[in-house]
Amino acid sequence: MLRKILSVGGWTMASRILGLVREILIAAMLGTGPVADAFFVALKLPNLFRRLFGEGAFNAAFVPGFTGKLAAEGEAAAHRFAEEAFAVLGLWLLILTLLGEIFMPGLMAVLAPGFEKFPAKFALAVTLSRITFPYLILICAAALVAGVLNGLDRFTAAAASYVLFNVIGIAALFGLTPFLPTAGHAMAIGVTASGIAQLGVLLFALHRAGFTLHLRRPRLSPDIRLLMRRMLPGLIGAGVTQVNFAVDVIIASLLPAGTVSVLNYADRINQLPLGVIGTAIGTALLPTLARQMRLDQHAAAKETLNRALEFGLFLTLPAAMALIVVPFPIIWVLFGHGAFGMASAVRSAQSLAAYALGLPAFVAVKVLAPGFFARGDTKTPVVIGAVAVAVNLALNLAFMVPLRHVGPALATSLAAALNAALLGWVLHRRGILAPDAQLRTRLPRMAGAGLAMAAGLFFLARGLDFAALHGAMRPAALAALVTAGLAIYLLAAWRLRAFSVAELRGLVRRRR
Repeated sequence: MLRKILSVGGWTMASRILGLVREILIAAMLGTGPVADAFFVALKLPNLFRRLFGEGAFNAAFVPGFTGKLAAEGEAAAHRFAEEAFAVLGLWLLILTLLGEIFMPGLMAVLAPGFEKFPAKFALAVTLSRITFPYLILICAAALVAGVLNGLDRFTAAAASYVLFNVIGIAALFGLTPFLPTAGHAMAIGVTASGIAQLGVLLFALHRAGFTLHLRRPRLSPDIRLLMRRMLPGLIGAGVTQVNFAVDVIIASLLPAGTVSVLNYADRINQLPLGVIGTAIGTALLPTLARQMRLDQHAAAKETLNRALEFGLFLTLPAAMALIVVPFPIIWVLFGHGAFGMASAVRSAQSLAAYALGLPAFVAVKVLAPGFFARGDTKTPVVIGAVAVAVNLALNLAFMVPLRHVGPALATSLAAALNAALLGWVLHRRGILAPDAQLRTRLPRMAGAGLAMAAGLFFLARGLDFAALHGAMRPAALAALVTAGLAIYLLAAWRLRAFSVAELRGLVRRRR
């Protein structure tokens, strides 16, 4: 499983880095102005539905069903199930997309109610959202194809396809902006164009795997009815983090102008470790657990869940602590150019620190949720998710006046911590999650190594005045800070025996 995590994580890292480059370009051109706010809201809407339908509830219900059929009934049954799901999902998403295009002003009034005070900004957000919304049907179809590939233990193409989103976005930003009213229009067109490219690449990869999907007439077969029963309750449970981020956007639109953009830039940095670690582990973990459950390998499933938690937290804890301790140097070096000034950097850094508090919880949710989905249980996460969403909304309302732009980020982090804690508690009560001696021993040692790194970064950052640095000195100082932090963490983790050198050597030998 670790090999699959590393493969997915490597491509996800490439995609996140390119996404960061795209955000740097947007920050330099637009800063935290009205066009940036409008575009980020336009991008949130299809992304919210994509993560709920494509990567959330649907993926959680489809991948275990497909993997189980492949293991128990053979390739023909799994192939038929995938084609039936493709047909039903395609029809559903087509209807949803058409409704979204027609009622976009109403959707925008719900997602960004604060924009209505600025008619030009609201109208631009509606226009850009209508351009980006077809991305929904394209990327959800791509998510189904990716689920089939993952079920076939082919993870590379699905992970690599996300690189296209950022490559095409950057190309559109430079190539189309001179010919369109704003850079926001160019980026919105790039979003939809990337969806076409991603779906095409994944269909080609599936064809190369000898598993071509043919169009069928949509019908509610018994397998599809079961899929929908498992999927519908999971719309909130699997996508609770995204619902929380949507609540953040709603609250942010009611705060001073530029808050949506400030939170977006902060979230972009936070999503780098979350996407690379959490998404990679969740993607590789679900089919593995589903296969083990279908074959009644319960002890192996517990071992898999323990090692996934251990590996995820070993990488996440230092990332979270670094983002909490030195958020400003990271934001200022990456985004502090052009229209993105010092005030925007300070606000984004404060939001980033608040998001980073919940980073270990975000990753833990990615690891724990497959423990339910692999057993066909999508109802329990939806109940826990509903509680987390309600808490997030209440905290947002409580924090929005005293904490302003920090409030949405802090509320999301606290809600994620509650979500992870409840998921873990229920899994433990059911005997599915049983932390073994290795996890119980190594977790506090990881935390100790992370605290040592955080202390080192704090004192090193105090000696560097990033606000006064110019030119190449900025990235050089940040690179030195990151290198020092990584060295301190690995040295402390080794001294505290938070990981086994022998295990790493064995992994390298197996990889070779």
